[in-house]
Amino acid sequence: QVQLVESGGGLVQPGGSLRLSCAPSESMFSFNAMGWYRQAPGKERELVASITSGGSTNYADSVKGRFAISRDNAKNTVYLQMNSLKPEDTAVYYCNGKYRPSVWSIVSNYWGQGTQVTVSS
Repeated sequence: QVQLVESGGGLVQPGGSLRLSCAPSESMFSFNAMGWYRQAPGKERELVASITSGGSTNYADSVKGRFAISRDNAKNTVYLQMNSLKPEDTAVYYCNGKYRPSVWSIVSNYWGQGTQVTVSS
């Protein structure tokens, strides 16, 4: 069973920064893409940012210019650097991985357990 272990959430003041980490139990090269989603109370889960195995990135309009997704292949970890945080960024953030260990495999979707990010003064 593939696991995605997240860390780095917490409480931060508006304008502050946080960095989230996601370490998969399998090599990141076994994933077509990895990303971060978030879900605020009463709202649907939404894509925040994603990065493909080739390094291409995609961001939600609401976080462009403030958040940055990256991957460290040596550490087998994906990061989400969040700057200029706003109260509306408050949510549970989930790491997502689209797992495909070989060209003969189907793509399987895996999720981390979620980490709370609260932006408040």
